[in-house]
Amino acid sequence: MNDVVVVIPARYGSSRLPGKPLLELHGEPMIARVWRRSCQSGATRVVVATDDVRIESAMRPYEAEVMLTERDHPSGTDRLAEVAARLGLDADTIVVNVQGDEPLIPASLIDQVARRLADDASASIATLAEPIGDVETLFNPNVVKVVRDLYGRALYFSRAPVPWDRESFAQRPDHLETDAWLRHIGLYAYRASFLTEYVDWLPSPLEQLEQLEQLRAMHHGHRIQVALASEAHPAGVDTQEDLERVRRLIADEEEGAT
Repeated sequence: MNDVVVVIPARYGSSRLPGKPLLELHGEPMIARVWRRSCQSGATRVVVATDDVRIESAMRPYEAEVMLTERDHPSGTDRLAEVAARLGLDADTIVVNVQGDEPLIPASLIDQVARRLADDASASIATLAEPIGDVETLFNPNVVKVVRDLYGRALYFSRAPVPWDRESFAQRPDHLETDAWLRHIGLYAYRASFLTEYVDWLPSPLEQLEQLEQLRAMHHGHRIQVALASEAHPAGVDTQEDLERVRRLIADEEEGAT
């Protein structure tokens, strides 16, 4: 398989949890736990990309590779593109974007999304999804849905409940009759050559309507492979409630290992 580089974008600023990458999780900063999980994957290199020297300093005891990037990137993908350019990555290098607020991410999912991209030479991006089993999740606009074709390539991403089951929803809108619905998991693998192109594009109309960045790639004709996650993908940390939940999970996990 092509070389795989994991990049972990880690911004210090956060509207809901300021300094989120450095929040303590059972004795360690969150970003350190994300980095360690990423290092357990088959990646040839793991880089923390941050806009703040405090995060760089926190990772120094771990001897992690850290790159200080520009502060004003409009998205994590733009930050990845800067890292790929500065590292001088080959066009076919696979760059996996692991969010800096996912301290429980399984290393197997990082490997899976990288393999999915490597296996489809026509795709520029790969990502993951999992089945939706309840109406509340399907109709939640904060849950992104994805529709795939026969070959696993994305047809569309939406915050709306797609596909729409016209017959069943007309009779029982509170019940799912099939397993046709998929929740998108925000773990991405990109070809380095794609990132070079991406930074020159303006936001697309559908992207602006849905507020979904991946629609920009589809607007420009790039294919996105979508694999069904090989194991559960634990939710990341967006709120104080998420933080407390993850702290409990880590405490239980580490106490059970002793």
